[in-house]
Amino acid sequence: MAKNGKRLNRSVQVDIAIIVVLCVFAAFMVMPLIFAIASSFKPMSEIFIFPPKFFPMKPTFQNYRDLFSLMSNSWVPFSRYGFNTIFITLAGTAGHIVFASMCAYPLALKKFPGGKGFFNLILLALMFSGAVTTVPNYMTMAKLGWVDTYWPVIAPYLASPLGLFLMKPFIEQNVPISLIESAQTEGVSEWQIFWRIVMPLVKPAWLTLIVFSVQNLWSMGNSMYIYDEQLKTLNFAMSQIVSGGIARAGVGSAVSVIMMSVPIAVFVIAQTNVVETMATSGIKE
Repeated sequence: MAKNGKRLNRSVQVDIAIIVVLCVFAAFMVMPLIFAIASSFKPMSEIFIFPPKFFPMKPTFQNYRDLFSLMSNSWVPFSRYGFNTIFITLAGTAGHIVFASMCAYPLALKKFPGGKGFFNLILLALMFSGAVTTVPNYMTMAKLGWVDTYWPVIAPYLASPLGLFLMKPFIEQNVPISLIESAQTEGVSEWQIFWRIVMPLVKPAWLTLIVFSVQNLWSMGNSMYIYDEQLKTLNFAMSQIVSGGIARAGVGSAVSVIMMSVPIAVFVIAQTNVVETMATSGIKE
């Protein structure tokens, strides 16, 4: 077999061995997911059986029926929790992508004093845990009057450094400077260049940001900024159901499957773009 005019020295046996090893690792990685789904269909008599069984012997939908029964008896409609979660996820994800892309565009393609230092400051911000900024963030949100609103959850995520860290190197490597210069020569505005040229060329990068953002925002539990029950998220409501003790172990398995289904679905849809972004992005000096 030849590639780019060069003969590959790797034998067929080595290729088969690599595939087998990868399949074994993939099986170990997918086993927790399969076990979680299988556990959601186990009756209570099988959940605590020892030694545990991987698959249910008598599959049942009772856990899901119990979950929906508990949801229907909530004094705050679960549709409200769902709306809160969906709104926060969509608004935070869209805003994060737009802000990260607009910041990465000049840093990647424009030369101005302090650009490199600013990007290094963003890299430094990646080293700090979110807990470090908890107190100053709360003081800021309280001063703005945003406590008990959606904005204390959405606004800090718009400025997450991860988006800029992924977008800037990807723009540098996938957007030709000559293309930008040609568009400027034709009189195209910077805003049109950004939306019509840059954003389509970096689609894998912002699809990757969608995966990360949805995963983080969808699974967000109780927030220290939100005390009004009408504004709390679906994950918080689900955690309250699960906190009922051993009697709700089966319901807890159903909750886990429901909460992880959306991030997994988003990742499956965009997985090829995630791999491409991870393979091409990096710190470019």
